[in-house]
Amino acid sequence: MPIRYPRPLRPGDRVGITSPSGGVNEELSERLHVAIRDVEARGFEVVLGKCMDGSGHVSAPAAARADELMSLLTDPEIGAVVPPWGGELAIDLLPLLDWDQLRAAEPTWLVGFSDLSTLITPLTLLTGSATVHGNNLMDTPYRTPDGLVSWLDIVSAPRGHEFTQIPPGRHRSTGWDDYAAQPEVRDLTLDASGTWTRLDGSEDLEVEGRLIGGCIETLCNLTGTPYLDVSDFARTEAADGLLVYVEAAGDDAFTICRNLHGMRLAGFFDAAKAVLIGRTTAPDAPSLSQHQAVLDALGPLNVPLIADVECGHVPPYMPIVNGAHGRLVHTSTRSELTQTLI
Repeated sequence: MPIRYPRPLRPGDRVGITSPSGGVNEELSERLHVAIRDVEARGFEVVLGKCMDGSGHVSAPAAARADELMSLLTDPEIGAVVPPWGGELAIDLLPLLDWDQLRAAEPTWLVGFSDLSTLITPLTLLTGSATVHGNNLMDTPYRTPDGLVSWLDIVSAPRGHEFTQIPPGRHRSTGWDDYAAQPEVRDLTLDASGTWTRLDGSEDLEVEGRLIGGCIETLCNLTGTPYLDVSDFARTEAADGLLVYVEAAGDDAFTICRNLHGMRLAGFFDAAKAVLIGRTTAPDAPSLSQHQAVLDALGPLNVPLIADVECGHVPPYMPIVNGAHGRLVHTSTRSELTQTLI
């Protein structure tokens, strides 16, 4: 089954908003409305779901969240579904989703990162539908730094579209903006410098493959289950191999190291021709840094390891399309990821 790309959104199309994991509490509701207005400013009609409550750790009971997500993903009038952000327990939706129905339906863009990896990565692996990792809804009002693109541009692009992203050279050193005090904030605080880091060597690199990946802390719990069979995906969809990306949200280096070892032993990286690792502010351990954790766990793969990529919890955000064809270049003078929707 070839990769299925949802149709490109056009002005007048509908964008669904629901919270499959964590919702939005009352004090942050104005930021939600700012983000919704920005989507509407692109000419799209927003359909706001009922599962949005942020007073607890999930927005609604699992059955209600699953039903609403299924309804939006299989509604032919909805072109994209963009949750406000991740959360903690999207995993409880997986057995409640009708995967046969999702495979039979026309694909719909599903956008997000963090706990949304629990859903978008299996959606690509199990149905062949392309999904977008990056730019949750609440991040949408931020101005996109030079070198990167917005999820709004990706979901509006036609099949066959090619786009290249490069590291802006700046990122946020710590913390998050206070959406309660500044719901209209549009300028990312990028107060630190740095670019991509080759962990396994220094030679020039140019490699191609299908893109797949997500958040380590959420995906590690799916290894060994039918929801994360990357080996089968590689056999059927990626004869040219995979470009795998992973990122640490907040776990310490020992935990990340164990999780990556487990993912490698479960075959998650078997078809990887290179691994991209997101920049993280997650803590090092006294005798093990986050970079060392990656080398310890993934060094045995003997493939290029490129760290400090803008595909994680540290702003700014470089959206990656699960299922897209990628070309990764990293030299002493040039770093870029080109994605083609084929």
